[in-house]
Amino acid sequence: MRKKLRVAAYAICIRDDQLLLARSPAPTGRGHEWVLPGGGMDHGEHPNDTVVRELEEETGYHIEVTALLGMDTTHRVVPWSYHRKVDHHGVRIVYEAKIVGGELRNEIGGSTDMAAWHPLDDVSGLTRVPLIDIALRLWRERPPVGRLEPAPK
Repeated sequence: MRKKLRVAAYAICIRDDQLLLARSPAPTGRGHEWVLPGGGMDHGEHPNDTVVRELEEETGYHIEVTALLGMDTTHRVVPWSYHRKVDHHGVRIVYEAKIVGGELRNEIGGSTDMAAWHPLDDVSGLTRVPLIDIALRLWRERPPVGRLEPAPK
């Protein structure tokens, strides 16, 4: 089975008790879901540069990274091409950032179709990827080693 490693960097941007999110088509092909601005690293790129580039592409904003909040990983076997599967390992680096320039706009021709601010109190009611909740926990708890303990059940 083919093994695939994907490293990506994302940003939590909070301003006036609102969280900046981007919207992406759901993988099921039905509807959309909200995601954190960010994405995959290019070969040779530093993750800090990745999140700055990706956030500008997806939202129009220029950011300054203010903190490294932590990391999360995913590991699963997923369908691939020609009826094969791939052993996928995702490493997701989460930063805190502040907006320092640019203007909110939607991405054109990319993986997202909308960018918007959402009140923090409304985020739990959005159709969203699990990484948003993980990133918000990292932002709130700020674990010293950048790794969350499993959520209480």
